[in-house]
Amino acid sequence: MKDKDLRKRVPYHIQRDVLDELGVDQVAEKSDFKISAKEKLRDAVRCTGPRFKSCFLSFVPLLAWLPRYPFRENAIGDLISGISVGIMHLPQGMAYALLAAVPPVFGLYSSFYPILIYFIFGTSKHISVGTYAVMSVMIGSVTERLAPDSDFVIPGNDTNSTTLDIVSRDAERVKIAATVTFLSGIFQLLLGLVRFGFVVTYLSEPLVRAYTTAAAIHVIVSQLKYSFGINPQRYSGPLSLIYIIIATVVSWQMDLKTEYGVEVVGEIPSGLQAPVAPAVSLLGSMVGDAFALAVVGYGIAISLGRIFALKYAYKVDSNQELIALGLSNSIGGLFNCFAISCSMSRTMVQVSTGGKSQVAGAISAVVILVILLKIGELFEELPKAVLAAIIYVNLQGMMKQFGDICSLWRTNKVDMVVWVMTLILTVLFNPDMGLAASIAFSILTVVFRTQLPKYSILGQVPGTDIYKPVEDYNQEIHGIMIFRSSATLYFANAEMYIDALYEKVDTHKQHHTHIYSQQRDSEKKRKLQRKQRKRPRKELKKLLKLLRFSAVSAFNQGEESQFSDTDESGEESEANGDVHKLSVKEPKDVAAVEAGPDPDTDTPLPRAIILDLSPVNFLDTVGVKTLRNIYKDYGEAGVQVYLCGCQRGVVESMEKGDFFNEKVTKSILFSSVHDAVLYCQQGNSKEVQYILMSYTHTRISEVS
Repeated sequence: MKDKDLRKRVPYHIQRDVLDELGVDQVAEKSDFKISAKEKLRDAVRCTGPRFKSCFLSFVPLLAWLPRYPFRENAIGDLISGISVGIMHLPQGMAYALLAAVPPVFGLYSSFYPILIYFIFGTSKHISVGTYAVMSVMIGSVTERLAPDSDFVIPGNDTNSTTLDIVSRDAERVKIAATVTFLSGIFQLLLGLVRFGFVVTYLSEPLVRAYTTAAAIHVIVSQLKYSFGINPQRYSGPLSLIYIIIATVVSWQMDLKTEYGVEVVGEIPSGLQAPVAPAVSLLGSMVGDAFALAVVGYGIAISLGRIFALKYAYKVDSNQELIALGLSNSIGGLFNCFAISCSMSRTMVQVSTGGKSQVAGAISAVVILVILLKIGELFEELPKAVLAAIIYVNLQGMMKQFGDICSLWRTNKVDMVVWVMTLILTVLFNPDMGLAASIAFSILTVVFRTQLPKYSILGQVPGTDIYKPVEDYNQEIHGIMIFRSSATLYFANAEMYIDALYEKVDTHKQHHTHIYSQQRDSEKKRKLQRKQRKRPRKELKKLLKLLRFSAVSAFNQGEESQFSDTDESGEESEANGDVHKLSVKEPKDVAAVEAGPDPDTDTPLPRAIILDLSPVNFLDTVGVKTLRNIYKDYGEAGVQVYLCGCQRGVVESMEKGDFFNEKVTKSILFSSVHDAVLYCQQGNSKEVQYILMSYTHTRISEVS
């Protein structure tokens, strides 16, 4: 069997009247019916039984999917996946607690409470929420800034000796971490309730990947104090538990803490802690940090959630994800947890081991609960250097993201600049300030690109209604200039739009002036050639007349005529004395030339300018004023200006901006470039027929 692709030309025929905006409204029977703002508000707050049920189930997704949970198909996979991920939570939770500058046990708390909350309110079936390196680094920058070691130095008994009060310092840092986590959760919850999930769109993929890479550099630097001289070895997944057990046993047997001064995890109390109110007095000093945590945590979680939702064909509600993460962080903050997000490494383990729903996350939380209640104290002698090694290994994937620079250089250099600048800004500043500066720079690149669009003159592809830039296709329409910008028209680029149009018109004028000059010189040359061709004819006529006269005289006188081989003008004659053999050879390259009307070479402006506004998605007051000035200026010069491809919002902006009046009506608006061109070519006649016969290619697969 062999597949063959055949192409068949299918005729494409359209015939209709050329329609301006008013004509389209009449043909399409445009409706002026609009729903008032009052009715929209009334419909939004109207509460019915089915609507209340739908809203409640969307707010608590667990009640919607758990009753339909396919136990036989998913139970085993979710159980194995949950245990595997729970084992990963143990080392990662304690290790990332070091990044947050809090005791390791609080990393275990952060791997328990928030996961249960997300199990109830989350919509992603595959992501594994919990502690995350980037979030922990951001928390650590806050705790170390508000509770530095210098604030907890106690003078010793000797004059020059001091002692660091570690217990008081850690207690204060736990309070700070819990408070900033609570506040970030409140931000996420509020953003979710007002349906502000689209805020993450300002975090492009290059920005997020560069930011996490820069955060990884911060992480590596922060762990040098624990791991100087340690060469971390590669490990993956649940095997980390084996390394932790071995390291703990070695540390305990050799008493590394006492004999060699090796820092260890320390006390891990059994059981759970009671909720504690956040420190309200600290809220004012961490608003910016909390908002940065809220945006970054949500951006990472929703990005990964959408990847797996697309892969496994289900939908993730972005606003509900904000609510779920907000509740996880705000409630977790009451139990001394620090901010959480989604971990790529745990998520990959959860998916690869058979996890198919949030049940796997709940089982992993149960594993952490068992560790907290029963076996947590066994890991008190675990060296912190081992946790630092775990952090290094988990950051390997982030460091590999440096390869993005080469790929972005080939695909999009602007995104590459965003990537590099995000990395530099985040490394130079704190993660929160680096994020704000990176977002600002990314937005500026968008503004700059709208200020530097590509301006083109369009020409018609012969026999079609397709219009392409003349610099690529060289099919310019005589007398009509079609101008298009690749960006929208607003205050930031309105002046450049006018300048580009004037420049294109001036180029058009110079080009056609050159053509007219060439035509004029060619016409003069042809006239001169015609005169030169007429000159030998006149001379031959004189010669013939002279020959006839001489022949008659010689016959009458019986004398033989003698002729000179030179005429009056000194030019040689080719006559051989035989009148009948004398002939005139007409030039063979003579052709009739029809000279057109002599154009006005002083002002060869196009008779019409068509502005293609199809790329324009909105108009501000400056944009409306710009179009009004263009129409007025060229109208005074005798050039008709028409607009085409206007979207509904653009037309409404023109109406509200008083663009139209008694003299300027919607008859200058056309739905397509081709309508406007046909209207101009037929002398602005309303009785123009839109006739197009073209061909498209349809692929037909034939199996032989």
